[in-house]
Amino acid sequence: MIGIDLVKVDRIRNLIDRFGDRGLRRFLLDSEISIAKRVETIAGFWATKEAVSKAIGTGIGKDCSFQDIEIYKDSRNAPKVKLSQSLKERFNIEDVAVAITHDGDYAIAVATVIKR
Repeated sequence: MIGIDLVKVDRIRNLIDRFGDRGLRRFLLDSEISIAKRVETIAGFWATKEAVSKAIGTGIGKDCSFQDIEIYKDSRNAPKVKLSQSLKERFNIEDVAVAITHDGDYAIAVATVIKR
């Protein structure tokens, strides 16, 4: 299954300006906040979590929350995703791959979810 999401960077900038860290914690884990220093990266993380949830087939909501999806960087600084155990079991997920980019006003992410 494939999911994609596009977000305007200013939307995330406005969220940060209005709510600060409290706004970030609505969709990011502390580990993600520590590696996302720029608003473009934060927007990419938002798009990634949305893309993963769409690839699962639920979108963000009661079946898949922002906190069920953790983004981290590997040794080459490439983005990787770790899913909660309950999410993996509920939807029989074997693996997830993501790609994130941003340019100018937008960040975009694509996710592929492989089910058992």
